[in-house]
Amino acid sequence: MFNRNRFLRRVAAIASMSLVAGCGLLSDGDGGGKGPIVVGTTSAPSTLDPAGAYDGSWELYRNIFQTLLAYPNGATTPQPDAAQSCSFTDSASRTYRCTLRSGLKFADGDTLNAQAVKHSIDRIRRIDAPGGPAGLLGSLDRVQALGDREVVFHLNQPDATFPFVLATPAMSIVDPDDYPADSLRKDDKVYGSGPYELKSYEEDKEAVLVGNKNYQGFAQRQNDAVTIRYFQDSAGMVKALRAKQIDVTYRGLAADDILALQQRGTTDLQLVDGTGTDISYLVFNPKDPWAKEPAVRKAVAQIVDRGAIAHKVYKDTVDPLYSMVPKGLTGHTTDFFDDYGDPSVPKARKILGDAGIHQRVPLTLWYTTDRYGSETALMFQELKRQLEASGLFTITLQSRPWKTYVVGYQKGEYPVFGRGWFPDFPDADDFIAPFVGEHNALGTPYPAKEITGKLLPHSRAESDRAKTVKDMEDAQQILVNDARLIPLWQGRQFIAANEDISGGEQALDPSTIMTMWALHRKTSW
Repeated sequence: MFNRNRFLRRVAAIASMSLVAGCGLLSDGDGGGKGPIVVGTTSAPSTLDPAGAYDGSWELYRNIFQTLLAYPNGATTPQPDAAQSCSFTDSASRTYRCTLRSGLKFADGDTLNAQAVKHSIDRIRRIDAPGGPAGLLGSLDRVQALGDREVVFHLNQPDATFPFVLATPAMSIVDPDDYPADSLRKDDKVYGSGPYELKSYEEDKEAVLVGNKNYQGFAQRQNDAVTIRYFQDSAGMVKALRAKQIDVTYRGLAADDILALQQRGTTDLQLVDGTGTDISYLVFNPKDPWAKEPAVRKAVAQIVDRGAIAHKVYKDTVDPLYSMVPKGLTGHTTDFFDDYGDPSVPKARKILGDAGIHQRVPLTLWYTTDRYGSETALMFQELKRQLEASGLFTITLQSRPWKTYVVGYQKGEYPVFGRGWFPDFPDADDFIAPFVGEHNALGTPYPAKEITGKLLPHSRAESDRAKTVKDMEDAQQILVNDARLIPLWQGRQFIAANEDISGGEQALDPSTIMTMWALHRKTSW
């Protein structure tokens, strides 16, 4: 997330998904069936206002709001959605013009025009919400509305991939009559122009979506209604799936539940298993007297046993990760393994000793209780065990629910904290740019001037992503040298569904957000 030069590749999770249990999710069918399709997830929105969210809230936004550009099934680059056409009008890739479809309306009947688009983009930067998506627009100078259907984006630097920024759910188009120009909307009402209308919403419990009759775009709804139910943990979600209280799960399955679903005899459920690009990592806060010490961070990096975490905690449903850039993306490296090798207490002791640190280092590790899956607490317990077993650290664990957790790390309250990352785009830049710079997505300034001032600008000027490998490799080595961010694991995508549901594979867009309109019930076997 943040402006970056990306050439979108279709993520491996979508291209390589294969069924490991039950019947296929690709069966032909139509939108017929009894009642709405009910989808379960453990990823609830933090806010209903796109200007305030840079997190899993995008799952909902993609289905109820519209962006100028988005991703039809199978697309590897953004295609017009609310726009009829978009293109750069200069050779320097600094002026981007979009023409809107004719007669666009929001779900409540209000007109969606160029002024609404300008309002939507401008308010993101004006509000600049903590933890919000304003950083995505770093290459934008100003937005110009010409008449009712023409929007021109003037950029402050060449950015050949600005269309990818416009395709993120953060750039959802909102109604100026309902969304203040200088503050976030506080109620639970939404009137977007996407494939669905939000009929009702109960925070952390349920979102009821019905087809938006005013929608104009590429999405072809295969169902009339979807209800999304938010669960606190995987166990409750899977229990509801087995009891047929929900039809599909799309995020948050725990390792034990995945293994149980993979067992033979589970003939009434389907499970899709494929490689994903979501990652888990640790962040060190330079304001903390111990976390600011490079030797402390490097000693942690030397001790952490990613293989043990993947096997013991996640039952091999995730893969060890040795770079902030996950496997499957152009430019991925294994620099943390190359530099540190296997976990080693003697090497970690020497790192600390060479820095004059001969006492047990006290560190407090923070994690969120309700965002990254049911195993998060177990993972941090394993990290505590590993670090304390070395005799070099004394670890205290602390946790909070996501909404208060975000506030805490934005205020710099946590010495070390865990974060996860789901990509805006499957591109190496998307796993580097968001975490560096004075105003990054983590709330902990990380200047990294070589990255922000040279490597990223150079790579963003290149539309051929294969030519950015050297820049991305150099940036990753700097991250390893600093050890401000320590990658832990790379996830895989799992979707579980009842046997009468189709469309699961098609429902995942390139950033693994579920497009609910692709789901439908099978009409025959």
